[in-house]
Amino acid sequence: MQKLLILGSGFAAMSLVKHIDLRAYDVTVLSPRNHFLFSPLLPSTTVGTIEFRSIIEPVRRIRKGIHYLQARAVALSKATQTVTAQYVNAPDTFDVQYDKLVIAVGAVNNTFGIEGAAEYALFLRELSDARAIRQKILDNFEQASLPSVVASERKRLLHTVVVGGGPTGVEFAAELSDFLSRELKAVFPHIIGDARITLLEAGNQILSTFDAKLRSYTMKVFARQNVEVRTNSFVRKVTPRSVVLASGEELCYGLLVWSTGNAPSPFVLQLPFEHSRTGAILTDGYLRVKGETNIFAAGDCATIEDDPQPATAQVAQQEGIYLAKLLNAMAKLHTTAPPLRRFKRINFGMLAYIGDNRAVADLPQTKSGGFATWLFWRSAYLTKLVSLKNKMQVLFDWLKTSLFGRDVSRF
Repeated sequence: MQKLLILGSGFAAMSLVKHIDLRAYDVTVLSPRNHFLFSPLLPSTTVGTIEFRSIIEPVRRIRKGIHYLQARAVALSKATQTVTAQYVNAPDTFDVQYDKLVIAVGAVNNTFGIEGAAEYALFLRELSDARAIRQKILDNFEQASLPSVVASERKRLLHTVVVGGGPTGVEFAAELSDFLSRELKAVFPHIIGDARITLLEAGNQILSTFDAKLRSYTMKVFARQNVEVRTNSFVRKVTPRSVVLASGEELCYGLLVWSTGNAPSPFVLQLPFEHSRTGAILTDGYLRVKGETNIFAAGDCATIEDDPQPATAQVAQQEGIYLAKLLNAMAKLHTTAPPLRRFKRINFGMLAYIGDNRAVADLPQTKSGGFATWLFWRSAYLTKLVSLKNKMQVLFDWLKTSLFGRDVSRF
């Protein structure tokens, strides 16, 4: 039985785990995060539409018969076929051997080297990020409601700036707008008028990968929700209290959420492989690392050299499933040559929540936006959740929110 080592616990890694043949492979998953996170619903957790634990599933429960090690990969030796890992809560390291290796460690937040962004902005990639944002929102409102706070400081505290007009930035702005207009308006009626949301996008449009009509519809919905969208707005510098634009304009904020895309992790950058211009690991059409026969890479940390794929959850999931089929066929036929056709992505389309119980859907079959699309958005994500437990918890969270509203407790 061959030793298959999988680095990561995201969509690519867990899709592979669910479909790999455990009769052919002794599977070990190594990741500092001991759960799978359904990231498309992460913006909903920042305001309590969905609770944190409703969108995670422990790695150990996803598939019986696998081994899990909570550690971070720090080095790779191709000569000895080992990965050196470091414990999450200790400096000690250890080696893990493999016959086949799959690198699916994801990516990190891209700040483009902008001064102050990494130090002062909050990101939205992990549950800990969502929790920090949720606490900051409530802290700002509580502080702004104190009688000693002057008007200018109150307006700063209640101004949220979102950098990045992709799906994550748009969905967070939409969720926050709902939170402001419903729950926070009810409990902070005397200061809610000072609350503002500004969405900054360096390009000339938000949701750039969506159809033009859907982008226009989103802008109209945001205008009704008092979400100010500013395109062609390049951030030059971030300070503890303000964002400085390339034009010289300075925007004071109480909360800054940074959502501008992916960058390769330090581990990926130091690997002895060829990398793309953006730092991702280059693979062939079979997801084999370029120049290797027993090392594969999938998800946001990698890109196919002659067929770059978008860094989305659905692509990572499809790559994980493809790798499982490929590795299963290789084991069955006792071959190192890929017995399947090259990876080919199926485009299922894109969805985004835009607030006020409305969503947009850019699908191969149709382009739509509105309330009915919001219902489709919810049903689509509900079916994609990993376990029945997750499905029931998310469904209950949505029902609870619609009946009783979102919780405004700070804990």
